[in-house]
Amino acid sequence: MGRPALRHGQGKFCPVARHRARSQSHPVNTRNQSKLRKAVKAVALFEAFKGLAALLGLMGLLSLLHHDLHGLAAEMIGHFGLSPQSRYPDILLTWVDKLIGTPTHTLVLLGCAYIAVRWVEAWGLWHDKIWGEWFGALTSGIYIPLEIRHIMIARHWQGVAVLVLNIALMLVLFWRIYDRKREAAKAEQPATPSLNRT
Repeated sequence: MGRPALRHGQGKFCPVARHRARSQSHPVNTRNQSKLRKAVKAVALFEAFKGLAALLGLMGLLSLLHHDLHGLAAEMIGHFGLSPQSRYPDILLTWVDKLIGTPTHTLVLLGCAYIAVRWVEAWGLWHDKIWGEWFGALTSGIYIPLEIRHIMIARHWQGVAVLVLNIALMLVLFWRIYDRKREAAKAEQPATPSLNRT
């Protein structure tokens, strides 16, 4: 009985063998990665939509700055048959009064900064950039303590829904980052050579 011999195209340092080992090893992982990439692209579309909604909102706000915003908000509340003293209309009127007291250039700068953050994040996620995943996880995580504090002060289901959504987005992105590191570690491991007895 002779020593085990390596077939042609096999071996520890052979690119063909390593490629075969990687392509045949974990088909389930490949399917999971495809689903994860689709989830990340869905996050990218959601962030791009938020940026677009912020842009339209900013444009609409700027077009109304020379009008009586408080009066327009009160008229809209009355149109829906709501009382200005009830909870949500009162919150709306309070925010309108804050906007009226904010300088226009401050509103524009804050709005443009938010839009830029959302679209930069969306571009990075759509193009499968790891910095986009870190950036998205960070921007989602920043709001979580503020949302928890807001829920503890004013308990309502909308705040809980926003909190759950942000946690879900952050978990998807962190899972993608973890999956990247796991695949990189597997790629660095040499494939086990196949032996054939002669």
